Amino acid sequence: MPDVWIGLSDAEQRRNWWWTGFLTLVFASGAVAVGLAEPTSDRWWWVGGFGVAWLASVFYMINRGYGRTLLTADGMEFRTFVSRRSIPWSEITRIEKRQHLTRGGYWWDLRAVRVRGRSLAIPGVFTNRMRDAAFEQKLSVIHERWSRATGG
Repeated sequence: MPDVWIGLSDAEQRRNWWWTGFLTLVFASGAVAVGLAEPTSDRWWWVGGFGVAWLASVFYMINRGYGRTLLTADGMEFRTFVSRRSIPWSEITRIEKRQHLTRGGYWWDLRAVRVRGRSLAIPGVFTNRMRDAAFEQKLSVIHERWSRATGG
């Protein structure tokens, strides 16, 4: 059986870039507002704090947007902007869909739960849309490959 790549489509990556731009605009506006409102002695601490928070957020969004997973006969290979990790199918006890609630609404991702109970987010699979067909397709492909490899 050939290897399968799981990742964001072009439209999903574009959407992720738009949200990254929106996040940048929010942080830049906050930094300017604080920079203009705070006294001179405290100003740079606040602007620097906004800059550090923005940098961490943008790094997270870029890493999340470029993450992909390679499904092989032996296991899953997670590839992100900064890391590579391989997990054999025998170490995975289940693949679960997790729902997260934020102020902006809900979003879902997939996690591989390992034998010792630690779960890892599967790169290239997340959505903020209910009943997202592409997300459900990725989930079914991963379940199919995992069940074939483990004989379950």
